[in-house]
Amino acid sequence: MEIKRGQRLPLVDFLQNSLSFQIELSIVGVPVDFTCFGLNTDGKLLRDEYMTFFNQRQTPCHGVSVSFAIHSATFLCDLNKLPSTIETLSFTAAIDGAETMNQIKSGYLKFLSNGREVACFKLNSTDFDSEKSLMLGDIYRKNGAWRFNAVGQGFNGGLLSALLKHFGGEEEPVLQPKVQLSKALSLEKKLEKEAPQLLSLAKKLSVSLEKKQLQNVIARVALVMDASGSMKKSYRNGTVQSVMDRIVIIAARMDNDETLETWFYATTHEKFPDISIENVEGYLKMCIENGLFPTDKRLGGRNNEPPVMQEIFERYKSSKLPVLIIFITDGGISETKKIKQILIESADYPIFWQFVGVAGSGYGVLQELEKMKGRAVDNAGFFSVDDLANIKDEELYDRLLSEFPIWLKEVNKKVIVR
Repeated sequence: MEIKRGQRLPLVDFLQNSLSFQIELSIVGVPVDFTCFGLNTDGKLLRDEYMTFFNQRQTPCHGVSVSFAIHSATFLCDLNKLPSTIETLSFTAAIDGAETMNQIKSGYLKFLSNGREVACFKLNSTDFDSEKSLMLGDIYRKNGAWRFNAVGQGFNGGLLSALLKHFGGEEEPVLQPKVQLSKALSLEKKLEKEAPQLLSLAKKLSVSLEKKQLQNVIARVALVMDASGSMKKSYRNGTVQSVMDRIVIIAARMDNDETLETWFYATTHEKFPDISIENVEGYLKMCIENGLFPTDKRLGGRNNEPPVMQEIFERYKSSKLPVLIIFITDGGISETKKIKQILIESADYPIFWQFVGVAGSGYGVLQELEKMKGRAVDNAGFFSVDDLANIKDEELYDRLLSEFPIWLKEVNKKVIVR
């Protein structure tokens, strides 16, 4: 059944007499947080415990629980278990970033019975303007029966500042770590003196970090750079050096020791000295003087990812901080089974793998990461670029950091990062 915006329907129309079902929410195109509010007869949040979201996944009565995937959330509802003081379950979405609701590419609220879709309310971006949060739909009691209202109403605010206030909740003050708030300024001052050519990169990174709400995150950052024979041109024309310039800024801003641990790999692999803002300008020249270039002479000519991935996993699996691995490859991915096994095993540890393709094809298993099963969390992302040398700094930072905050939320909930 297709439900239109504004419709009010008895649940029995599509769920028969079952009061136990699933609601699947999805919004693609902007990062959002999904929440269910349990409301009393006055339309106010009954208690804080009846706000079901990523940090509180089940109500005390077990009437509502939630699980999350990328771009979606699934709420398991058993209306028989709700206390009589709950009159409404209101399902909402709030943007986690600078975007607005008119930028969504697709979205829906679906009812599922025994895993089968029975009704769907689709969202249309043309129905929204600059709203930051959205009431998707309400399940409510009327004359002793449960009904559904397809709301689709937006608010100009985020979860706490608009929806929570609307439902009578109180926003808790957020205390930001002073050391991290000042780190952006101290880094910029340091760059002005020691590496002014990198100053504009630091400013652009700050914008991306704020958009992703990562401005106060401390994490280990590492780089893995493809050094196979097909990468020779990129080493010659300055592309690899440009990558180092841009990624070392991420480490300088986020890493607790402000350095970028670096590996080069091909058939074999090797860890090279850490990159910092002090040595990045002449880093590639140093690598060449140490025999890295031509690339296929020292490390071999073909891609072989599992050995370097395994070494990195062993190095970081005991980390007390989240770890962001930026892994750049020009394709030729063939060790599917071994790569999958390392990703599955490392999903129980605080390590996120951000793969970047620079060849346009031959990425194999990296293009199927979202479908990979058997992991505690989705711990890897992948995107490819046509021209790594010419991608805009802002776009590169946005894409490098696009899935990391989603993973961070998941591993914090599961206490993988301690």
